[in-house]
This record gives sequence, structure tokens and C-alpha cells, in this order.
Amino acid sequence: MIGIIGAMDVEIQGLVSAMEISEAKTISSIKFYKGILEGKETVIAKCNPGKVNAAICAQTMILIYGIDALINTGVAGGLSKNLNICDVAIAENVVQHDMDTTPLGDPAGLISGLDLVKIPADKKIALLLTECASGCDNTNVEAGTIASGDQFLNSSDVKDRIVSLFGAIAGEMEGASIGHVAYTNGVPFGVLRVISDNADGDSDMDFPHFCALAAEKSIKICREFVKKF
Repeated sequence: MIGIIGAMDVEIQGLVSAMEISEAKTISSIKFYKGILEGKETVIAKCNPGKVNAAICAQTMILIYGIDALINTGVAGGLSKNLNICDVAIAENVVQHDMDTTPLGDPAGLISGLDLVKIPADKKIALLLTECASGCDNTNVEAGTIASGDQFLNSSDVKDRIVSLFGAIAGEMEGASIGHVAYTNGVPFGVLRVISDNADGDSDMDFPHFCALAAEKSIKICREFVKKF
């Protein structure tokens, strides 16, 4: 079974609408939709924004539904000079840019317990997501590090810091948390993000304008991924 998590209605509603739903259940205040999507057994949930919400959703999905793979889909702020609005970022690995125990001598982003800064996404999933995205209306696609933190990125200074420390290509609020949970549980995971803004001082204006368009593309790519997985 494939698990799919998005943070907002706009990121999952197109997937839920396309699904043959066999069960809808609320667990830990999160609604999980189970059924058939593109011929595959799938469970879909909206976690709400933020790393803790995402972690609760991912852990619950893994324990209750026994998923074989976990995909985080949706929109993100662009951090790479190679990505414009509505281009696609695929995670080769994920990092929590606001995890900081550097005063204790640790590198920025180190995850205690895992002893990792960058958590590797599943290579097979990353390659298939890249293939599906590349076949979507001549979309520009870049694979690399996706950074997550509990903040909406709206500052060039913060953006430059994340790029400098982690070489990240996109920034959002859930992917690394979902990756952390999946990796800890031994579940292969991937992160697909379509750029909705440039994570700079204009992101608060760009995001409302382009979010729906970017989310629509992420849904299209995600459906193609499920079909081929």
C-alpha cells in the first residue's frame, strides 16, 4: 500500500477525488482516506502544516495501515537558482533546517538519535518521481536536498542561510519530518514539491497566487507516480 501525505486541502483533494474510497477514518484528529488510486491500494491524509503535525500523521499512517512506501507531495519555496515557479523539486535527501544543537558542538541540522544531518530518500522512489515529473508538460525538474522547518520562508537572509548550510533546492514545513519518521520505521519515502514561490521577501504575495497551480501539478505527477510504482 502507498501512503500519501499533503499538508493542505489543495495538495490532496485532487487525489482524494480521483480515488475509489473504501474507508474514511479519523485518527489523532487526522482524516485518512483508504481506497484505490490509479489501480493501487493507497491511503491519503492531510496532516496540516508543520513538522509535528506531519510526524503525527506519518507515524499513524505507518502503524495503522502498514504502508510499503510513503510520499509527501505538495508545494514549496524555491531555493535553487535552477528552479522557477511551477518547476519541480525531488528529494534525494531531506534536512531539518531549524534543528540546531551547534552550541554543543554538533553540525547544524544534526538529528539526535539518527546521527544524521541529511536523511536519504529512497533512490527508486526519487528516480521514478523524477521520471514522472520530467514527463509532465516539459517541466523543469531538479533533484537534491529539500529542507523543512517550522516557518514559512519569507526572507532572503534566511533563504541564503539554508542554501549555504545545506545546499537545499527547496524549502517547506513537512518533508523532512515525514522522512525522519519513515526512515526510523524502515519505510521507503520520497518527497515531491512544486515551486509556489521563491522563499524570499515576495513569497507572501507569490504563494497565494501560485499555490493552487503548483498543487495541481503536484497532484498530476503524484497520480502518474502511483500508476507506475
